[in-house]
Amino acid sequence: MKLAFTTLGCPDWNLETMISRAVQHGYQGIDFRGYLGEMEIYRLPEFSTNLEVTRDRFREASLEIPCFSSSVRLFTESTEQREEYLAELKQYADLCEYFGTPFIRVFGGLIGDREKEEAITIAARNTAEYLKVFEGLPVTLLLETHDDWTSCRVVQELLSRVNSPQMEVLWDVHHPYRTIGEEPEQTWNVLGDRIRYTHWKDSYVKTEHKRGYQLCLLGEGDIPLYRMYRLLKDQAYEGYFTLEWEKVWCPEIEEPEIAFKQYAHFMKQLEQQVSSGPTMKF
Repeated sequence: MKLAFTTLGCPDWNLETMISRAVQHGYQGIDFRGYLGEMEIYRLPEFSTNLEVTRDRFREASLEIPCFSSSVRLFTESTEQREEYLAELKQYADLCEYFGTPFIRVFGGLIGDREKEEAITIAARNTAEYLKVFEGLPVTLLLETHDDWTSCRVVQELLSRVNSPQMEVLWDVHHPYRTIGEEPEQTWNVLGDRIRYTHWKDSYVKTEHKRGYQLCLLGEGDIPLYRMYRLLKDQAYEGYFTLEWEKVWCPEIEEPEIAFKQYAHFMKQLEQQVSSGPTMKF
């Protein structure tokens, strides 16, 4: 089992702290979504002028950067915004080459009053343009099951329109189940052959919260994490299990010192339970 965490969960940690905590708790990777207050990490010395030092630190710790989590949205009708996203993807493409990172996370984006069919057409057209950045490179864009692109059927339709092996799926196991009631088996049955990476979180319903739910430590909510993990293992999933601890957006949740250690322990327990349990049939 390969574990990672996103830097969204540790906004105040420097590189040395991230690496030392990752090694201490048995993680294999760190997924970058911002660093010390800067979301576009390629603007920072650690990912520009001091790239070699950063790469050496990761190599010495035997850690990977399995994914760079970008802010890019596939759906946009703004030419200016599309150009900004293209520039961002070019920066991340360079970082992927340097660090040997195979994936860049992208969002579908909010579609507002647009019909889904129109939004899919626009997103597919934009994606075809974005993918030109990666021609000849071993880099794949991962569309996260998030925002208005949570439904497996909608994601499948966009993938079909794009029709490229360099566009796959990041299954955020939380969002489809929590926000639209999509069962994990349904998600897998539709998208399983395209899922290359996963994000993990837990929550419970809290109607007074602006989201309608409260994020919590894994195992303290009611997301069917055991079913999800068992499903992935039974289907021979070999990708990362990445904790997306949204500390930046939800400052009330536990500090990373607590959450990152707890996640590693929880997932290892889950692995043991699944290994001793029955195999699922599909």
